[in-house]
Amino acid sequence: MKRLMCKGKIHRATVTEASLDYVGSITIDALLMKTANIHPYEMVQVTSLRNATRWKTYAIPAPEGSGKICLNGPPAHLFQPGDLVVILSLGLFDENELAGLVPRVVFVDADNRMTRYEDHPLFDAAGEVNWHELQPK
Repeated sequence: MKRLMCKGKIHRATVTEASLDYVGSITIDALLMKTANIHPYEMVQVTSLRNATRWKTYAIPAPEGSGKICLNGPPAHLFQPGDLVVILSLGLFDENELAGLVPRVVFVDADNRMTRYEDHPLFDAAGEVNWHELQPK
C-alpha cells in the first residue's frame, strides 16, 4: 500500500504576484523550496487562507532570498498579492519508506523570509508512530 503524505510545507507565505499571462505554475523563492524539500517542477498544492481555494501546480524557483511567491497562469484569477497561502509538497510512500520520512514545516514572515523550520519525525527511536509529538502545539 502507498500513502499520500505531506513531506514539506511552507506555512502562511504571502503571495507577491499573480501573473495571468504566464504559462502556469507557482514561482517560489528557491531557498524556501530547498528548505521545504520541493524540487523544481515538482507538483505542489497551494491553499488560500482567504477563500479556501486549493490549486495544484508545479513549482519553479525564483532567486534565493527574493521572497517571491507568484501564482502563474489560471490561478492568477484565484490568488491575489497579499493573500496568505499554505504550500504543501506531497509524496507517495510505501510502508518501508515511511520510516525515513521527516516532514518539514517552513515558517516565514510577512516578506516571505524564513524565520524557522520544524522537522516532524513520524516515528520514535523504537519505531512507533510519534502520536504525541506530532500533535499541534
